[in-house]
Amino acid sequence: MDSPFSSSALHGVRVIEMGQLIAGPFCGKTLGEFGAEIIKIEAPADPERPGVPGGDPLRNWRLIKEGTSVWWQVQSRNKRSVALDLRQAEGQDIARRLIAEADVLIENFRPGTLEGWGMSPDELHALNPGLVILRISGYGQTGPYRDLPGFGVIGEAMGGLRHLTAEPGRVPVRVGVSIGDTLAALHGAIGVLTALYHRKVNGGQGQVIDVALHEAVFNVMESLIPEYSAFGAVREAAGSALPGIAPSNAYPCTDGWVLVAGNGDSIFKRLMAAIGRQDLADAPDLGSNAGRVARVAEIDAAIGAWTAAHSVQQVMETLGAARVPAGKVYTAKDIAEDPHYRARDMLLQQPTRDGYSVQVPGIVPKLSGTPGSIRTSAPHLGDDTDAVLAEAGLTAEQIALLRSKGVIQ
Repeated sequence: MDSPFSSSALHGVRVIEMGQLIAGPFCGKTLGEFGAEIIKIEAPADPERPGVPGGDPLRNWRLIKEGTSVWWQVQSRNKRSVALDLRQAEGQDIARRLIAEADVLIENFRPGTLEGWGMSPDELHALNPGLVILRISGYGQTGPYRDLPGFGVIGEAMGGLRHLTAEPGRVPVRVGVSIGDTLAALHGAIGVLTALYHRKVNGGQGQVIDVALHEAVFNVMESLIPEYSAFGAVREAAGSALPGIAPSNAYPCTDGWVLVAGNGDSIFKRLMAAIGRQDLADAPDLGSNAGRVARVAEIDAAIGAWTAAHSVQQVMETLGAARVPAGKVYTAKDIAEDPHYRARDMLLQQPTRDGYSVQVPGIVPKLSGTPGSIRTSAPHLGDDTDAVLAEAGLTAEQIALLRSKGVIQ
């Protein structure tokens, strides 16, 4: 029988995932969807803390069904779970044994944690010269802040995003998802793939990828620093508008909100004609973006007055006919019922190991020759401990002894 990985882009790549929660595991999820084998090392339940479950805390975050977070079903598909206590010397020995046969190690502990376990990059590369090590942390492995604790939300603040995510003069708000963590994860995935390619064409040597949460956020902040450097301009929060580009904003309808991007010169003329404001369409000073920015409040008021008198569907139909980019502000319900999402396989029904199925997001990006896939559902804690250790050469007696000592679960 053909391997389920055989038609996958990353078939044959073995990844040891030692992170938890979001950034490291999201990177592992992404690599796993394209065929990499992901072995996730999780902490066993601590006998000294009865009632506290072991494993990645994400197993118990947000809404729980049959004892497990439904978020877990997405984040950990295509992974194998090994319950291994890395605080014990024997657990560290097992981890090194697994890492010795791996292509990639993902970790998102505080800097110095790996070193404290005898698994510094130098030690691991002595064991496995070709190993690609992805290290995701709040502030990176160097610099004066390296030892500070950092989560994605802190990275969003330091990276400049939170300052811009607000209505003018109001409290900075959260984007709504863990965007700092996922940006770091995606930068990490880019780093892993780049390092694997370099290893393939340049003699098989691995390397370390250092991803800081705040730097991943900062990397997508567009012209923030060039504008400050050149003009001393500090970009400020602008709510739903796109500062310096007009019109582009969210506008109220009778039954919801729409985003309208009428910021191209010809698009603006079609937009104004569609809403019955030919006077604005014909205004000479509004023929370019600079002129529209100077009168953006007037333009926004005109668009908002028109949308407020119509339903979202009416607005979408009118602007669609005028070839003006517009989009409804979707809720989860809107996404789940949308035919375009379904047509592009972005809503998939995934069985779980708890006896039910759940709808989950599909795979992004879409590759024509080696598309991503969901091959296995998210594991229970330690589902694959025995199998993975046996594959690493341990006997049944050795595995039983480790279990009796609490090294594995």
